[in-house]
Parts: sequence; structure tokens; C-alpha cells
Amino acid sequence: MTSSANTQNNDFGSNTADIEFHAKSSWLMLRGNRYQVLEGEFYQYVLAPHDDVLKEIYGVGAIEISEGFQQLANATRVGQANAIEEMMKQFEAAQNFAAKQKKPLEDVMEEWVEANDQQTKNAGLAVDDMLRGGISNVSRHTKLPSEFLADLAYQRGEELDFFSEGDFSGTPYRTLPARKKPLIKLGEDYYAVDPCFIRDAGYRSLLFNLLQKKSDYKEAFKERQKVMSEGAFPEILAEQLSGAVVYQEVYYKDPKTRQWAENDTLVLIDDVLYLVEAKAGAAATIASPELDFKRHSQSIKDLIIKAYKQCERFFEYLKSADEVSLFNLIDGKYVEIGKIRHSDYRVMIPIGLTVESFSPFSAFSKNLPQVKPLLGQYSFVSISIDDLFVLRRMLPTPGVFAHYMEVRQAIAGIKQGLLFDEFDHLGAYLTKNRFDLDIIDQSMDENSGLVICNGMSDIVDRAFESEQWETEPKPTQKFPAVVLKVLSALDISREPGWLSVDCLIRDFGEEARNNFAKYLSNLDKTIEQHPARYFAFGGEGEPMFVWMQNSKYEVDWEKVNDTASAVALSLNAEKLMGVLLKVDKQGVYEAAQHLEINVPVEQTEKNKLIFEDAKRISQQTKSRAVPTIEEKLEPKKKRKVGRNDPCPCGSGKKYKKCHGR
Repeated sequence: MTSSANTQNNDFGSNTADIEFHAKSSWLMLRGNRYQVLEGEFYQYVLAPHDDVLKEIYGVGAIEISEGFQQLANATRVGQANAIEEMMKQFEAAQNFAAKQKKPLEDVMEEWVEANDQQTKNAGLAVDDMLRGGISNVSRHTKLPSEFLADLAYQRGEELDFFSEGDFSGTPYRTLPARKKPLIKLGEDYYAVDPCFIRDAGYRSLLFNLLQKKSDYKEAFKERQKVMSEGAFPEILAEQLSGAVVYQEVYYKDPKTRQWAENDTLVLIDDVLYLVEAKAGAAATIASPELDFKRHSQSIKDLIIKAYKQCERFFEYLKSADEVSLFNLIDGKYVEIGKIRHSDYRVMIPIGLTVESFSPFSAFSKNLPQVKPLLGQYSFVSISIDDLFVLRRMLPTPGVFAHYMEVRQAIAGIKQGLLFDEFDHLGAYLTKNRFDLDIIDQSMDENSGLVICNGMSDIVDRAFESEQWETEPKPTQKFPAVVLKVLSALDISREPGWLSVDCLIRDFGEEARNNFAKYLSNLDKTIEQHPARYFAFGGEGEPMFVWMQNSKYEVDWEKVNDTASAVALSLNAEKLMGVLLKVDKQGVYEAAQHLEINVPVEQTEKNKLIFEDAKRISQQTKSRAVPTIEEKLEPKKKRKVGRNDPCPCGSGKKYKKCHGR
């Protein structure tokens, strides 16, 4: 704390001391959470681009190497428990042997050992694992070849810097040897020195040796790393981005410089836009921040600020016109691949993606003076490929992932709220939902300056503790069953605007979710007897209009639109979110779609009946603090819509190409 406060460095202006403090404190501990059960998955993904070269050099490829790293992690994680189990098994076998001969155990031990040579060896190895560090023996617990292990290991006495003369000799402020190489050779075997650095140090050391052994691979290596990192977001999150439009290596002409500019990955799903700038380099220097903070500063600039600047440039281009063009560079020519309007997107999230975890700097990036909300409203989010493997397990659908990223972006815009890493953000979301509002409430306290949230990842950590972690249910937010039916119907239908409805429902707190469920359940009970029913729900924040349609009847779009407009007027709502649910006779929500609701500004002869209906609804609900309207609707004679007339649903399409199909 003292050395950070007295820093002479000024790379980040007045924030430099804070950033230096976080760099030093995380250096002495760990840079973010790691889940050992995911070692193999991480390595298989990031090494896949180099599979042929790995086989050429080591005789094993990405799959075999990733399995080896997972075996190594498993030995550390459950090795002693397995050893104890093995010892108990052999002890029980020896006891049974003695019982059959009706002799004391000590009298038959020599005979049992002679008759059970392999079991005796297994018992000896179990003792080695339990008491002599055998669980760290990589040679025994993995099938990785010796040449491969040698490249990741120190020879005994090889590392001389840690105890050399000078400041901080023999302390963690020196570069810890395990940060450079994760293994050490003792005798003929290789041992893992520290399980906490296996992922980062192993990955960096492996790639370094790859280039040392094959010097002509450098350019191909860079290109493969680039392709892997740029494709990671849509590939790893394929389920969460199902149906999305994905553009990669997007080019456009910067309106400021008139030069061609490029962005890595653009993902468009409904009304949500993700812009991902990937950085394929190592996430952190192995130099101590106390001895060389400049190198840490440069890492931050390379991996966060460069990505931020590239996102900023694209967002400015996006807002430079009502509609802009996107291009790919094909055979040296810029070919238009699409057009995009910023007005089509309710949410736009700029993301900087690193290969390895970059905690705590990823979470702390919002406090860098160079990083401000793009266009004054879109906060920048920094995450890693490491993080994506966890997010895809905990946030399995496009709806919940999009909502999490909205909350994550909101927290990224609150400088006075500090969470250590991505899994703290994830844990806060799973347990508190709109945790950004909690931080704002706490920071509004006159005695509060900085709100530090600690241990929020606990719920995520516990999900990876069990031996059955793959099959046990993952932690999730709780919703009443009938509300889950709505979310599922939205996800299945995926009509335009569905994510905005999904987001509003997920914004509800526990009480609002339960109340919303009651209204849905009440209508469920009687919808079979009516063509349609509806209600308006105050909830929390923006109100919602729900139209429940009996699927036996055709939707009367004129009635839907007029009723929704009347409800909006009765609530004095400038904006009203609407959703139409189609329900079959078994109560299954067959489909759900977002409704565009027009709120009339002034009364005319044409909309006179809407205003009269609004007045009637207001009189019915004027005594309620939170307006909730519920009504059953009987069939009426429908006005015939011509096939070439505009569809009454408000889509702007002709009836024959929309609901007249």
C-alpha cells in the first residue's frame, strides 16, 4: 500500500496508484479464480490451431496434451482422496485374507504381500501420493511424453534469479519460478510445483517453446492465434448466440480519417449487438509489478486500451449515419457484406476479449482514465476465453446470457463499485439479479465512497467442487414455473423484439416475479372458455401489457392494438412493453411475440374509441397504487384484411407476407 501510494509512475494519471496497488496485491495472491476441472477444455480449445505442429515436435496433439493437463489437475484436486480410498481398499482386502485363514492380520501380512504383488505396489503408490507429494508427479499421473514435460520444467538448481542479490531476494516480489515454468525435474520424473499456475504458466511456456523449436512457424503461429481468438466468442457461446448473425474481420471506412479500419467480430442477435475485439497475446507479464510496473502498464494498454479504442472507432462509425455499410476484404478488394442501423439495437456491448484471465485488470478496466462509456452511454466490458467456458455453463440460453451481459455492462459503468473478477460478477448476478442497482444504492450512502464486493463468486465456486459437477444442476435464478413458460415460448418463437420482453421479465425481483405468475395463472385457468384475455402488469420499472390468445381463434390484431393503446393511455405510459402469448387447450404456451404498442399523443376522430376505452380502464383501476388491468374478451365480427393491405400486427409487412401466410 505504501509503495503504491508513493509511486512515481503516472501512466494512468490519478488512477495509477490504485492500479499499481491492485497489480501488487493480486501478484502476491492469484489473478482470479481457476476451476481445475476445466483445464483440459481450455487447453484443447487454445491448442487446437497448433495441433499439427505439436504432433510434429512432440508426437502428441492438442487432445492428448489437454487430457494430460486435466489428469495433472485431477491428481492435485482429488489425488489424496483417491489415495486414501486405495489404502482402505487394500487394508480391507488384507483383512478378508486373514479372516479366511482364521489368523491375525499381522501373521499373514508377508504371505498376503507375496500373493498380491500388484495390490502391494498400488498401496505403496497411494502412500507416496498421501505423504510424499506423489500427487504432483506428472510423469506418473499423466501420459505426456518426457520431451514435452522437459520443455515445461526446470532442471534442479537451474533457476538462479529468485535468490540472487538485490531487493526482495527470496520473496514473492521476485518473479516466482512457477510463473515461468510450472514443472521441475527431480530424478527421472517431472513434478508440478504449484497447481495454481498450471494454466497460465503452462500455456505461455508451451507456446514459447513451440516457437523456439520451429522458428519458421512464427507468422503462421500469429495468424492461427488471431483466427482462434477472434472466433472464440461466437464458437464457445454457440448456444447463447443461436440464430445470431456473425460478421468477422469487418472493414469500414473511418469517417474521420477516411482510411479503412477493421474490427474482429460483430454479433447481432435480435435487438442486441456485441462487438468483440480479441487480443491473442499472453494476458500478463511475468515481471514483478514492484520491480517493473511499466511492463504491467504496457500489458494493460495492449490488451484493454487497444481493444477499447478499436471498439470506440466502430461505434462512432455506427452513429455517423442512419445506416452504414460493412465490408470484408476479399482478394484485396473491399466487398460489401451488409448494412446496419444503430437504431435497430436496444443494447450495444463493446467487449475486449483476452485468451487468459486478466483479473483483476479486466474488472478494474472501467477505472482506467482512458476508458469511458462509448458515445457517452455504452460501457466497455473486458473478459477472457477462460471466462467464456464458465459463462456458457451458467447462462445456457440467449435470453439469460443477454440479460447477464446487460447487467455486466451496467456494473462496468459504475466506477465506485469494485468486484474482483468475472466470476464475482456472475455470482452477484445469480444471487442478486440486478446487482448494479444494489451497488448504486450502497454508493448513494453519504458515508460510502468505494463499494467493494467480496466473495460473490461463492455460488459459482461451489458448482465445480463436486465429483458430479458435470451432471449436477447448475445454480440459476429462481422463476415461478408459469413465468419460465413465457421465457421458453419467447426463446422458441424468437420473433423480432423478443429479447426486450425477455429482459424486462428477467429484471423483475422475486416479489414481482411471483405477482406476475399469479396473473398468468389466473388467466390460464379460464383462457379455454374465451378467445383472449389480457392484463397490464406494473412490476418493477417499465409496465408490461400481456395479451393471452386462445390458439383456437385467429388473432384479432385490430383489437389487440387498440386495447394495448388504451391500456397505455390509462397508465399515462409514454412507452409500454407488450407480449402476445398463444395458449393451446392443454395450457401450453405455443408461441410468444413482442408487441409494438402505439401510444396516441392526441385524440382524433379515428382513435376516439381508444381514448374512451382508456378512460373506462382508468376509472376501474384509479384506486390501485400499481395499476393492473385484467379483462376477458368475447369474439366479435372481424374486419376482413386484404392480402396486400398492411398487416394489422404493426410489422410494416403486407398481410399476405406476415400473419396472412
